[in-house]
Amino acid sequence: MAPADETHTTGQPGLRERKKRQTRVALSQAAIRLCVLHGWDAVTVDQIAAEADVSVRTFRNYFTGKADAIAASHVERMLLIADDLLARPAGEPLWDSLLHAVLGRFAAPDTSGPDGFASRNERWSEGVRLMLAEPALAGEMVKANAAAQQGLAEAVARRTGTDAESDVYPKLVAAVVAAGSAVAVEHSLRADQPVPLGAVLAQVFEQLAAGLPVP
Repeated sequence: MAPADETHTTGQPGLRERKKRQTRVALSQAAIRLCVLHGWDAVTVDQIAAEADVSVRTFRNYFTGKADAIAASHVERMLLIADDLLARPAGEPLWDSLLHAVLGRFAAPDTSGPDGFASRNERWSEGVRLMLAEPALAGEMVKANAAAQQGLAEAVARRTGTDAESDVYPKLVAAVVAAGSAVAVEHSLRADQPVPLGAVLAQVFEQLAAGLPVP
């Protein structure tokens, strides 16, 4: 029997790895929640650790600071999208599968909280906009996006029988999905009238699947 902290032959992480991932997610969500509600400069690492019910030392074991913690949610979400993509029916068209996977992680009811970036109300939306515009976050988001795209490219490669290292296709699909999702979030947050993120995502992926025809 494999130890609880090892990855099993099925590819599923062991108990220890799952707990570490849960702690990372809890800290990341706490950082987002506090920064959105109180503003970037008003939030400290001590407050984030307390919000997640862990020690500051535990926070430092996972992240270098607020920006790193917040960016981690993007990586986690894209890795979950990759998992969901691989779980979709084998005969389903790729872009249909991607739409279902993305909608499930960006626009599902249980992601309307701090890490879902869904527009709950005007104050929340404004807080998210301000947080995402924070210069200190920009560099970490670039690194997070690269890691997220790599994870998604590997899933696309498995799904399509291509190679995530030597073939352009899975990398291109992952980059397009990341860019399309970011555009949808930005559009939903900045619309003059509230626009459901799910509806914008559906529109984005419909156009992507059609090859971005000129309107």
